[in-house]
Amino acid sequence: MVFSSNVFLFLFLPLFLSIYYLLPFRWRSGWILMGSYALYAWWRVDFLWLLAGVTLAAYFFALAIERSEGARRFRLLSVSVTLNLLVLGYFKYANFGIESFNAAITGLGFAPFAWSKVLLPIGLSFFIFHAISYLVDVYRREEPPTHHLLDFAAFIALFPHLIAGPVLKYNLLADQFRSRTHTLEKFSYGATRFMTGFAKKVLIADTIAPLVTASFSQVTPTLADSWLGALAYTLQLYFDFSGYSDMAIGLAAMMGFKFPENFNHPYISRSITEFWRRWHMSLSSWLREYLYIGLGGNRKGRTRTYVNLALTMVLGGLWHGANWTFVLWGAWHGGILALERRMKEAQLWRPGPAWLTVPGTMLLVILGWVMFRADNVPDALRMYRGMLGLNGIYLSDTLAWQVRPSELVTMLIAAVLVYVAPVWGTRVGDVGSRLLHPGLAVGATVTLLPLFVLAIMKLSAQSYTPFLYFQF
Repeated sequence: MVFSSNVFLFLFLPLFLSIYYLLPFRWRSGWILMGSYALYAWWRVDFLWLLAGVTLAAYFFALAIERSEGARRFRLLSVSVTLNLLVLGYFKYANFGIESFNAAITGLGFAPFAWSKVLLPIGLSFFIFHAISYLVDVYRREEPPTHHLLDFAAFIALFPHLIAGPVLKYNLLADQFRSRTHTLEKFSYGATRFMTGFAKKVLIADTIAPLVTASFSQVTPTLADSWLGALAYTLQLYFDFSGYSDMAIGLAAMMGFKFPENFNHPYISRSITEFWRRWHMSLSSWLREYLYIGLGGNRKGRTRTYVNLALTMVLGGLWHGANWTFVLWGAWHGGILALERRMKEAQLWRPGPAWLTVPGTMLLVILGWVMFRADNVPDALRMYRGMLGLNGIYLSDTLAWQVRPSELVTMLIAAVLVYVAPVWGTRVGDVGSRLLHPGLAVGATVTLLPLFVLAIMKLSAQSYTPFLYFQF
């Protein structure tokens, strides 16, 4: 069950919130856990054991780590993190590993290894990361382990962030599980934020999606085909994922929780370094704190720093999916991050004017998104050949008949929202913050209501369209 579905909007959410607000505060964590497990079981009830198992293991290992000292403490952390990574590795990368192995041995003339494909549980990457960050924080003594199993289980399973993030640390919500306020203003803010994300997902991302699919499906895409598809995907991915994040933040606020922001106008970045401070900020923070610093960060010399940056992004790319396209996408961003850092340290980097640096950064981002979106490396290379004009320049007949005016108009509106809103915001204050300020939430709700109703009508008329980040 996804947030952008009639079952969620008209059955699950009203029922969940009605009972939630009728219950005493001390029972609400239990209800959150039940509701979140029910939502997860809607997809596959048999994978609830995995979610529960990861939760219980993290809870008890954290208690054991806290009671231990010295080498035993480190061994417990190593075992607990390794178990989590083994679970992630088996379900997410077994197919990829065996397929890569088979490709290698068949190329040498041997028979491929037979196996049954492993099904990837939705949300696995996110709740594994939540468990690992909790264990590491306890080990570092940055967070005492909780003795409230129900609250911890509710945190891991909390349905607004269970399926596709944002990636949260337990200490951000620990106090909120113990005590949080529920007000009409906060609920109204949450509803407004949810409607904003819902409209972004359904009215913009879903409208552009068919154009993206058609463009990336061209056998010999022309320059116009390739660039149209790349630009469309750049907008689709942003409005799809930022829309999900808005909905998650809004749902959390309706329950009295405050989630951190996950996007901050990433497409106005003036460098790739800045881009990763603005895009999927919760993941960027997690990778920096638990992977980059864990690899040594910048504490082991200049060369090692560059290697750590690149390796962090390669592993971050692999986290997104078991495909060489994600590895190369991570390597692309990691290499640029390392290069930018080197140029800055050598005083070769000077901030240029926005009219030059923003388009330059976006070019690098778009080229990376092509690899990110492609089904495989040959498909990505086919798109790159098209972007160079090697298959012709003009829009091909095979794509032209599939392009709808509504898709082009939606892309134009999306581009205006991406670039005009931040400029306006720098002059009169952040548009999103002003629109979604608790004191103005009721008025904003009325303003957004027609768009929300239109999005519901469109949702009812279209086929099932899950969020893009559900596959990760």
